Amino acid sequence: MIADEDGNKRGELAFTELYQRYARRIHAYCFRILSSTEDAEDAFQETFLRFHKTVKAGGVMTNVSGLIFTIARNLCINLKKKNTRWASDDIDDHTISSYDSTYDQKELLNLVKTSLELINPDYREAFVLREYNGFSYDEIARMLDVSVPTAKIRVFRAKEKIRKVLEPYLKDLLSI
Repeated sequence: MIADEDGNKRGELAFTELYQRYARRIHAYCFRILSSTEDAEDAFQETFLRFHKTVKAGGVMTNVSGLIFTIARNLCINLKKKNTRWASDDIDDHTISSYDSTYDQKELLNLVKTSLELINPDYREAFVLREYNGFSYDEIARMLDVSVPTAKIRVFRAKEKIRKVLEPYLKDLLSI
């Protein structure tokens, strides 16, 4: 009986550590994919509830970050299907930038957010996983259930689309 209590305490401590390690990244990921503070919060909370159930069930985990992001991804996909709205009004600057920035930097951040909303959701997801969350192309391919070349193409195309959207604004900013 004491061993079970110690095991449960260790499990809860491990879960707490993982939560502290990944919470910020998962929340930002959900927000970048869903573009809605409310939906992102729902997906974020449900991600950790499901992850906690997996931990309690004693599931074997070889790639914890991959598992957490896969849970978050699936929840985001389901929310997007359920909710067809992509509200940009709910965008909150603190999820993208926690530092106080100048007007030009804030304007550029808003342009990046807008450009992310304008690109194909498959490209956006691959881009966010790579550029914001630092996953390798192999990890992205596994999470998205695509080949590595497809993951690379999606990231590349996302960058190209974002570059095209931002190009006129960047020219104006750089010419000042």
